[in-house]
Amino acid sequence: MAELILDLYTCDVGATADSPTAFADLLVSRVKQSWESGADVVCFPEFSWLGLESFVEKGTGALAAVANLFWNDLWPSISTSLNRSDKMAVLGSVPCVQVDGKLRNRAPILINGKTYHQDKLNLTPWEKAFSAGEVLHVFEFAGLKVAIIICLDVEVPELSVALRGQGVDLILVPSATESLLGVERVGRCSSARSVELGCFVAVTHLVGKTDSELVDENIGRLVLCSPSQSPFKEMVREDISPLFEAGFEQRRFALPLNQLARMRKRRAETNPSFLRPTSPLVQHANFSDRET
Repeated sequence: MAELILDLYTCDVGATADSPTAFADLLVSRVKQSWESGADVVCFPEFSWLGLESFVEKGTGALAAVANLFWNDLWPSISTSLNRSDKMAVLGSVPCVQVDGKLRNRAPILINGKTYHQDKLNLTPWEKAFSAGEVLHVFEFAGLKVAIIICLDVEVPELSVALRGQGVDLILVPSATESLLGVERVGRCSSARSVELGCFVAVTHLVGKTDSELVDENIGRLVLCSPSQSPFKEMVREDISPLFEAGFEQRRFALPLNQLARMRKRRAETNPSFLRPTSPLVQHANFSDRET
């Protein structure tokens, strides 16, 4: 495969729908349209499925109700409808109730017709109802290694260190932020991860307004970051869309995999992705006792 076709979508969490099935079709139909028009991979934002909150009883049990509505009522038919042996989709994220009753912020993933998931590992202060995930998965699709890192997780350098040497080719970052500063943190850290790991990093954000304690107001962008190495010097290495506040916006990217392969053969060029992780000794200098 010379290039991978990637479609990123925003998701308007406040979009009007007559039923849970109708809301699900807002995402499912777009995945199908993208696949049919040539996309290999489709990715939606974090908490896209909190648009289902309007169909459950409000209150302390709303997130669990959304989880049950999605995983029990909608997911079986969605996963069957999107069963494709040559395609991949990351359907944003949705609460998931664990055996112990705690919630996870979980990304439902379809790869070659099989279902997978990735849990968010680091939680924001307002995700009090959730417990953190424990494992960062690296998936294989079309000969590539792909990681899904949810929102705040991309701002955590330890995850970049953990991925060093794993040969990851693409990181997908479903995100939800209410402010420009949040959008910038995710975007700037995603660019850093692309440089550090020598891979493509793609970001998609939740947008829209809804009556939800967790995601009441949302803004964001669609972004693709590429390595800052010589095989990529003729292309835009930080391809950033305008800021979106509502709607289902789409951007298509053709990822040049041959340039990624050429970069990895250029061992003489300075490239941080080739370095081994190190743990230097940190000392706090006492300047009052410094030598004169």
